[in-house]
Amino acid sequence: MKTVILDGYTLNPGDNPWTGLEEICELTVYDRTKPDQILERAIDADIILTNKTILNADIIRTLPKLKFISVLATGYNVVDLEAAAQRNIPVSNVPGYSPPSVAQHVFALLLNHANRVAIHDRAVKEGQWAQQDDFCFWTTPLIELAGKKMGIVGFGDIGKRVGIIANSFGMEVLVYAPRPKPAPEYTPFSFVSLGELFREADVVSLHCPLTVENGNFINSKLLSTMKSNAYLINTARGPLIDEAALATALTKGVISGAALDVVGDEPMLPGNPLSGTPNLTITPHIAWATLEARSRLTNTTVKNVKAFLDGKNINVVNET
Repeated sequence: MKTVILDGYTLNPGDNPWTGLEEICELTVYDRTKPDQILERAIDADIILTNKTILNADIIRTLPKLKFISVLATGYNVVDLEAAAQRNIPVSNVPGYSPPSVAQHVFALLLNHANRVAIHDRAVKEGQWAQQDDFCFWTTPLIELAGKKMGIVGFGDIGKRVGIIANSFGMEVLVYAPRPKPAPEYTPFSFVSLGELFREADVVSLHCPLTVENGNFINSKLLSTMKSNAYLINTARGPLIDEAALATALTKGVISGAALDVVGDEPMLPGNPLSGTPNLTITPHIAWATLEARSRLTNTTVKNVKAFLDGKNINVVNET
């Protein structure tokens, strides 16, 4: 079957081959596809693979041969699931490929804050160490994680891994989960309300999906309840945070800092309220992007497509 990948570059910039898909279908890969190019490129496609390229209802209704969509990600909000279901087009996603890499990135951001690695590396290279009278120096206070409280919002696969790592650092883990979850075996651990988590945690890490209900739920009111030395980390979805409110909180010292791997509009634009904000670290949506994670994503996508071709769909996120 004719298969089109609309935006393959981020998944495979050259180090993650499409071999598995090429072996089972007639594959065409586009690095990027603009909205006005979708119909031309996908008009003859039986199968479409997309990461961030939006397949809305109009597009899905206009593609006559389309039989299957597989999203090159865990989140699938880029596809109008209802429109696909109305045409009996199953939509699959790729769950569970990223937790080890995302959890690792959370602690890369946190340890950078706690030990100020980048700041001190730069200071040494600028010659500041050579000018000291003592054998060591630090430009900012350093933070020990042991004994601190890690607040985790959302306790799916990624949140659970973050909790395990936090526990290994000697941190107390506080979790807010809107639906009941089994408690892990390690201690100290507590399920708490969202309000208590934000009041008590020294670090808050977001690991919840973006829904209609929780957009911008990290607002000025919630931020004002946090400890003044608290640190906020978001590797989930940018629109969970009211960016203007966070910029104000960081500028006024309401909290000590934040680290974001995601923002509301990506790529981040110069006019973003967070541009130039103090005490803020931003990485360009790379928590998921280790080669190991991208390879898992590709391998599961191959399984999704093969299962469809065999009439045994897997990882389907809509009802047809």
